[in-house]
Order: sequence, then structure tokens, then C-alpha cells
Amino acid sequence: MLGGGTPERGYRYVGPAELAVAARQSAATGTPIESVADFESWAGRQSPAELAEPFTYVVGTDGLLRLAPRRSEHVACAGAAAVLGAGEITFVFVREAGRWAVDEVSNQSTGYCPDTASWPAVARALDGIPLGRPTAFTHEVVFRRCPACAEHNIVREADFVCVFCGGELPKAWNVSVDVVDADRSGRL
Repeated sequence: MLGGGTPERGYRYVGPAELAVAARQSAATGTPIESVADFESWAGRQSPAELAEPFTYVVGTDGLLRLAPRRSEHVACAGAAAVLGAGEITFVFVREAGRWAVDEVSNQSTGYCPDTASWPAVARALDGIPLGRPTAFTHEVVFRRCPACAEHNIVREADFVCVFCGGELPKAWNVSVDVVDADRSGRL
């Protein structure tokens, strides 16, 4: 639940089925980050080249941030579970402050297609570590499912037209009709 008792939206995986099957069969998932010590340990295992690129992230229904290499599938990072948020994230070491912070963060995940309204869950996960962060997504991606052909679209330049069939896309997020109250067990 959000602060006012509003159900928090969870996102089910909507990408290619074979990726979900592979994720369910694999024991490899994203690294959970619960504290600054966890983050620093994880960052210490990354090469400087990797740290300069974005990473794949998810926020599980348990509220924890999980990180994986950029070219990892979000569904694998999440262990095929539903999420509260997903996208790409970049970190920077702030020398003046002597600590790590989030430099850029998006909701770019074509496997989960999270709404831009997923930001509060991402912010809470980062604040719980705590890591410095921006006040909102630095790059918002608008996802819609076409009512005519059921394909998932990224809306560009506020052009709500399906790139697959030319149909009109709804103004409100509609990728999954399920708006659920995420409990802390990881189930939706």
C-alpha cells in the first residue's frame, strides 16, 4: 500500500514467454541491495567499464532493489517474479560527499513495461539503502498496449499511435489490466 492506503501497482512480466521460462529455470537473479555496505560490495565487484554503463534493475514486491548487468533481462533479474519497478540505472561516486549516488534512472523495461507511476517504489527502494537519487526518473518511458492488435508500444513524442497497426493508443497506462496490492511476500 502507498502512504494513503492506495493499492500499489505491481507489474507482471509481459515479454517473450521463452525468456520467462529461462528465468524460472535459472538460479541466477539480480543481486539484492539492502544497505550501503551491500551496494559498495557489489560495486567493488564491477569493473570500471561496467560501472560507467547503466545496469538492469528491478524493485521486487518485497521493496528491495536488485541489480544485474545491463544486458541482463529484467525477468531474469527478478527471478521471473512480479515487480514494483524496473528499468536501467547508472551510479556515480560523489567524491565531495564520499559516497555513491544514482546518476540516471529510467523505467525502460520492455519485459515489464512499468508505468511512470512506478517512481515512488523505486525512490523508496533507493532511500531504504540509502543512496542519493534524483527526484524523478531522469528518462521516462511511456508504454501502452494497443487495444486493436494487443502489441506493446513505446510512445514517442506524445504520439499515441500503434507502430504495428496504426490504431489509437489510450492515454492511460494499460499494459496489464491487473492493478494489485503488492504484499511483501513477493506474490501479486
